[in-house]
Amino acid sequence: MSWITLIIRADDTYAESLSDVLLEHGALSVDIHDAAAGTEEEQPLYGEPGLPEEQVWQKAEVSGMFEQNTDINAIMQSVKKTLQLTDAPVYRVETVKEQDWVRLTQSQFNPIRISTRLWIVPTWHQSPDPDAMNLILDPGLAFGTGSHPTTQLCLTWLDNNLKQGETLLDYGCGSGILAIAALKLGACHVTGIDIDPHAIKASHANAILNGCEQSKLFFGTHYQAGTNKNDKFGAVDQVDIVVANILSNPLIMLAPILARATREGGQIVLSGILKTQAEEVKSVYRQWFKMQISGEQEDWTLLTGTKID
Repeated sequence: MSWITLIIRADDTYAESLSDVLLEHGALSVDIHDAAAGTEEEQPLYGEPGLPEEQVWQKAEVSGMFEQNTDINAIMQSVKKTLQLTDAPVYRVETVKEQDWVRLTQSQFNPIRISTRLWIVPTWHQSPDPDAMNLILDPGLAFGTGSHPTTQLCLTWLDNNLKQGETLLDYGCGSGILAIAALKLGACHVTGIDIDPHAIKASHANAILNGCEQSKLFFGTHYQAGTNKNDKFGAVDQVDIVVANILSNPLIMLAPILARATREGGQIVLSGILKTQAEEVKSVYRQWFKMQISGEQEDWTLLTGTKID
């Protein structure tokens, strides 16, 4: 079976409303993207680190995927009427050929080698090194497949620095990849925190998939240092290592919380930081830590620090 994609030019005043109209008319999926992508007029995506947030691009394209026999003329007439447009917007229609979408998606995710002993392997692949420490992980709703430089920087640091029997807090755990890796590398107890309930579900599922010992692992949406580790919020005492792979602005806001969670002499590992933002983040955390740059990959920097006594 083939599908068609209806692609409509829109401005920022009605792009989001247009996407709602397409969904109401049976679109299987809808996407809003920059109409000038790949040109000198391309606008930064909203939500990128260090850039102001924008609701949508000033010149956008709204794409909706429909079944092949869909009446596009009728949809465009409804778009004009519903949005009260003087003229119908410019549009085009493209055919989407039938494909094995599952196999196509899987082909984009191959095993990733982090080090000589640490691999990330999707469930549909055989491990290139069965004797290695293999993290079994599929792409899902939560951030953290291991393909992003910020995640790889954290994994490499943990592989090189985590000691047997240490405790760790993964703040912003996403898929749980860093927490699971820490357990496999020898941590005695790991707490993963994320404000997104979907991330907590994904972390639990990935921990089970990797055979993690549940008594050594806790995932939750709240954290408070220095209280009973068995209370309903999953709070734990101060830990040996705090890892936070988020973004610069949240890391700056969370600095006092992450500092309190780290024991004296403990380590903090911060990722999700562009090279241009590293000095600003370092300056904030110097109140509690002796900070340094411990890795760089593409445009991203890994900062680490030792808690000052």
